[in-house]
Amino acid sequence: MDAIIHGAGGGFLMAAGMFWQTGWSLVLGFTISAVLQSVVSSDQMRKAFGGGSVREIALATLAGAASSSCSYASAAIMRTLFKKGAALVTSLAFLFASTNLVLELGLILYVLLGWQFMLGEWVGGVVLIAIMSALVTLTYPRRLVEEARAHEEESRGHEHMSMTVDGPTWRARLAKPEARIRVAQNFAMEWRMLWKDLALGFLIGGFLAALVPDGVWRTLFLSDAPAWLQVPVNVLLGPLIAVLTFVCSIGNVPLAAVLWAGGASFSGVLAFLYADLIVIPLLDIYRRYFGWRMAAYIGGVFFVTMAAAALVVDLTFTALGWIPSRDIDVRAQMTEFSLNYTFWLNLLFGALAAYLFWVSHKNPMHHGHGEQGDDGHGDQHGRDHTMHARR
Repeated sequence: MDAIIHGAGGGFLMAAGMFWQTGWSLVLGFTISAVLQSVVSSDQMRKAFGGGSVREIALATLAGAASSSCSYASAAIMRTLFKKGAALVTSLAFLFASTNLVLELGLILYVLLGWQFMLGEWVGGVVLIAIMSALVTLTYPRRLVEEARAHEEESRGHEHMSMTVDGPTWRARLAKPEARIRVAQNFAMEWRMLWKDLALGFLIGGFLAALVPDGVWRTLFLSDAPAWLQVPVNVLLGPLIAVLTFVCSIGNVPLAAVLWAGGASFSGVLAFLYADLIVIPLLDIYRRYFGWRMAAYIGGVFFVTMAAAALVVDLTFTALGWIPSRDIDVRAQMTEFSLNYTFWLNLLFGALAAYLFWVSHKNPMHHGHGEQGDDGHGDQHGRDHTMHARR
């Protein structure tokens, strides 16, 4: 019994430490995301993504990087763009960018794992989109795309949507008095969407770090095998582990830190991080949005893309000498509490979060309201800009 209590205590302590080390970066990233969501409407994005040219894919990538980091919310926006006429390749490019190129993800990776993983995630996000675009172009299932656009969806539960300020330009929108309220509402909505993922990610990561011996991870990821065998096996194993954890978005970063400390290769950890879009709940959402055949196509393309991108980034970083050393002690790092820069940043951004929550509470977002477009009229399909009820 004492061993169980001690193990549980260690797991909770690790989880709390992970949250403490990354709290300020989450607030900063969500604040910037909320500002961008308040001045850029989904209708604008849809009009810009009608085709599959390099320019339109690049625009979708930039829009995704400035969008939500919640995989479920991003999937819902992607579904809206695709069903309203955006090309499949640009819709999927938006989805990849909105979960791999967002600021908050890079910040939390930098805090927990260092600049190499932050850069690997961002560079890998671009590589992901390039490989996915090539695969979709080569295998374009025209008939399947038509079926997916016309698929009658299974809808359930309550949904949320981002709110955009009315105005002719983003500068004009940002200057309006209601912009502060919209930013606060979108900030609070981001936290409501992600807190379960974050809590689950920190708890699973904390308990795995506290209870699973590093030898288990070293054996699983073939840490003693030669690189020519370990790297390709790891890029296939990383996504499979991600699928089975059910944790996506930023919530899988603590688990990535545990895998890296336990012996997974750089490529394996990157593949695990990239695979947040093919966890089982999300595959089920693709099925309900587009039908099981399109869900299977998306899942297959994504798996190949994620493994290939992780391999490309690993080989590139190895050639440049950028693979990080494994001298990080996750357990020690996460359980150290002192009056350092983390304390003061958490204090500062904690106050900012409290203010934004207070503004959102004073001005609640009505769930019946759609996202506001440039013409000031609410979107008649507000649910198109929503996240799934489970979030």
